[in-house]
Amino acid sequence: MGKTINMQDMRYLNLFRKMTRISTRFCFKYNETIVFCVPKNMISKALGENGRNIKKMSEILRKKIKIVPKPRNIEDSKIFIQAIVNPVRFKDLNINDNEMILTAGNQSKAALIGRNKRRLLEMQEIVRDFFGKEFRIV
Repeated sequence: MGKTINMQDMRYLNLFRKMTRISTRFCFKYNETIVFCVPKNMISKALGENGRNIKKMSEILRKKIKIVPKPRNIEDSKIFIQAIVNPVRFKDLNINDNEMILTAGNQSKAALIGRNKRRLLEMQEIVRDFFGKEFRIV
């Protein structure tokens, strides 16, 4: 995980810690949504009662907020990626030596790639930071 944290990410992480009382180092943007990764057993605490923490953060930042479980190893990658791209569905995720290949239908493929390949590039960066692998969609 060799990503450096810029000042904006640091502000997001500090706000997240103040609101949820959970410290995390993993924050990134995907599809104009700020995504925070927390350990699986801390997700309900991060959301707050009836999603109170997320709603308040979303109002303050004026952006969508999503909390996903932090992957412990490469086996958790399918659950991790599904949580990030939700509600878009994909068929399968194959993991090779140095590459992840996501299989999707035509509609899902278009949604996963995005205009000017923006979402694809964002997901490639996320996969590279968390798993050290290249990412492709077929």
